[in-house]
Amino acid sequence: MLRKFILASLISVLLVACNPQNPYQERQQQQQFYVFGTLVAVTLWDVPKQTADQAFTDIMHSLQALHKKWHAWDKSSQVVALNQAIAQGQAYTIEDESLLDLLTQAQTLAAKSDYLFEPAIGKLIALWGFHQDEPHLSEPPALEAIEKLLAEKPSIADLTIEGNVVTSSNPAVQLDFGAYAKGYAVDMMVEKLKKLDIENAIVNAGGNLKVLGKAGERPWMIGVRHPFPTEEKSVLAAVAVEGELSVVTSGDYERYFEFDGKHYSHVIDPRTGQPTTQIRSVTVVDESATFADAAATALMVAGIENWYAMAKKMGVRYVLIVDQAGTVHLNPAMIDLAQFQKRDLPKSVISEPLI
Repeated sequence: MLRKFILASLISVLLVACNPQNPYQERQQQQQFYVFGTLVAVTLWDVPKQTADQAFTDIMHSLQALHKKWHAWDKSSQVVALNQAIAQGQAYTIEDESLLDLLTQAQTLAAKSDYLFEPAIGKLIALWGFHQDEPHLSEPPALEAIEKLLAEKPSIADLTIEGNVVTSSNPAVQLDFGAYAKGYAVDMMVEKLKKLDIENAIVNAGGNLKVLGKAGERPWMIGVRHPFPTEEKSVLAAVAVEGELSVVTSGDYERYFEFDGKHYSHVIDPRTGQPTTQIRSVTVVDESATFADAAATALMVAGIENWYAMAKKMGVRYVLIVDQAGTVHLNPAMIDLAQFQKRDLPKSVISEPLI
């Protein structure tokens, strides 16, 4: 399972501009490292080697530090300490500015999504065996255990933040930022690149990707992984982006287990306590990787009948969804970004405009 997970992380978003046939390959520098439970790749374009080496080192060390601070089940992390204080009905003083901002933005995004994006369901995530890097359950948890946790109604709305002091009215809240921490971290790393005067780059954290500038004279061409891959077809579409844009994909193929022929993914519906079932993958394009990551999760949870209303409510501008039948759902603006291979066009449904 770990090997499958790493492979899914590696190819969840393919850098089409960086393939071996790319004639501009010599102008690119790339480093990869494993953090946040996935492979992170940083690609730089036309950057002096000394600056590139500094950027790679800074990003690697920064991501490792953030992972340690934000980890939901590492005993040394500040999130674990915060969760322990909440469970004991105690106030907790957050000393790290990034964690405080992560928490504050999570509250705002959760409210925008009508709490379909809900970082307070850490106990449910743990119950399903996804509270560690490698899923370890061989069968679903007991329905009674799920219903017991649902009855406690944990929500990030139960938290009160005054300055840097956090309290909770509900001791059942257990925070897990896995549904959007990578997007937030990608935004932070791009800001680091900008401070080094790097103008053209990609930071890709296992499907949470943000670009700066262009690939030479061309936009970056980002390949979105096909959620039903075959040997001949691993890329569903290429998305042309430039400037400062994020392309974030959430899929039910990233972390999962199977039992009695049924697929159970890591994306949990906070209303039912069950993994989502209707949507195979969601790709959101936005300036903010933080927003795109949270929105992709919310749309997965909303389901195929309600994704459009949720996307419109949250202010999503570009979205591409693949349902369990393989049908592609996208809004008109996304048609201008996404390029499909004409020889293998998928069945598609075009929504009304979102903006």
